[in-house]
Amino acid sequence: MSRIFVTGLGIISAVGHNVEANRHSLVNKKPGIGKATFLSTKYAAALPFGEVDISTPSLKEKLNAFEKGTTRTSLLALHALDEAIKDSKLTDEELHSPRTALVGADTVGGMCLTDELHHDANKHEQGSEYLASYDCGSATLYLRDRYQIGGIVNTINTACSSSANAIMYGARLIHHGLAERAIVGGCDSLAKFTINGFNALHILADEACRPFDENRKGLNLGEGAAFLVLEKEGLVTNDHIYAELSGYGNSNDAFHASSLSDNGEGPLLAMKEALMAAKLPAGEIDYINAHGTGTENNDEAESRAMIRLFGQVPLFSSTKAYTGHTLGAAGAIEAAYSILSLYHGEVYPGANFSKPMAATGLLPVTVYLKKELRHVMSNSFGFGGNCSSLIFSRA
Repeated sequence: MSRIFVTGLGIISAVGHNVEANRHSLVNKKPGIGKATFLSTKYAAALPFGEVDISTPSLKEKLNAFEKGTTRTSLLALHALDEAIKDSKLTDEELHSPRTALVGADTVGGMCLTDELHHDANKHEQGSEYLASYDCGSATLYLRDRYQIGGIVNTINTACSSSANAIMYGARLIHHGLAERAIVGGCDSLAKFTINGFNALHILADEACRPFDENRKGLNLGEGAAFLVLEKEGLVTNDHIYAELSGYGNSNDAFHASSLSDNGEGPLLAMKEALMAAKLPAGEIDYINAHGTGTENNDEAESRAMIRLFGQVPLFSSTKAYTGHTLGAAGAIEAAYSILSLYHGEVYPGANFSKPMAATGLLPVTVYLKKELRHVMSNSFGFGGNCSSLIFSRA
């Protein structure tokens, strides 16, 4: 089976508009959680968010993206995808090839335009320019048309594990000979739809989130996008190889619509499957970018799963304290962070941590570390019990 290499990265989030800006914020422990400026909701003044600090009109100007029905979600995706393509030096011929796949992911898609969606659903006229944008695949289709991607195109929607599964799906396309390269990732923008939904679950914190802290109060919603370029061994001509995607696993504990089982059965199975795919013993993992939402259920369940699998848990932290929970973009953003950690030999500190959980006593990394890493794991666990783990190894 051919090895798969990561040859391009693109990121936009609350802590930076490109890969290097994101890394700078992580290295210098500068979270992007704060008051939302561009979000129109009554919660904007009451709750902190991980908002990308550029307006939608400014994004359109910057990206020359004036097509009708273009949403903020699609613009964030375009921004990250453009950086990834340029980073990997893909040519137009390669993009248009039927051997180049595009796999996107999101949870809300065009429903970030909640007010327009409600208006369109309740009026009798022809409808707004956004009618074709509400589908969860609208951002991916927009990217396909913009770049004329010639191969398989698909969108994954498995809640918070969506873009981790997009990465996994792209790798499987390559392994099964259905593509030679895959551009994979995810996007989501802040929306009333998700804010109201998460608020109804009583898991939004009124302060900056505190992953794995005993006094955690919930998560902060964020927005952003990230894309990776995966290429098959033997076809890689770009000298800039970040890492190898060496293993991945997906499971579902079918425990609850919005909660993990107390002992973390789903996370445990996903991590085990990823290790088996990578042909690695648990002790070979040097660092884990944990799902780490800052909610009571997730952090304890993930901690118990890590203890059950590793015994002596390796270095770990959650970068959601920087970006907020970016939903469909989270798996790809955090996979990119894990790759940067591996490539540069550094571990990024978790933020806002002060007291370990009484139930497990685990201590995340809280200071920046320079450390040679061989294998890193990135965890993404979604609603409905959909849990995914990715392993990246030094190329």
